[in-house]
Amino acid sequence: MPFRTRSVVFSIALLASLALCQRTFAQSGTHGEGHAENHDWYRELKQPGTNMSCCNGTLNGIEGDCRPTRAYIDDNGTWRALIDGKWTVVPPRAVLQSLAPDGRSHICANRTGTIYCFMGGSPKS
Repeated sequence: MPFRTRSVVFSIALLASLALCQRTFAQSGTHGEGHAENHDWYRELKQPGTNMSCCNGTLNGIEGDCRPTRAYIDDNGTWRALIDGKWTVVPPRAVLQSLAPDGRSHICANRTGTIYCFMGGSPKS
């Protein structure tokens, strides 16, 4: 394979790899990551059993509490979500019975780990 062709193949592979890393990073559950891209529909979410918002929006440039995350259902039927680098049990009271527009899992939790709302995505999302 000529050098130029290998260079193009390498460039395409690198771009695909970066896109995959960005999507994975955006689902890390880290506070603030991915909030801005989804804020328009996050602000419509209400905590189960109340009329209180799940999303505190952005105030003075500080990102809100909702963000994409990875999640799964464990052997006991309990949701676990990645929040700021730790797998955390999602309390049943916080689970919304709807799907996110993008099909991924999303969590609304403050910096101390209090979970306001959770939307489970496709398995192992």
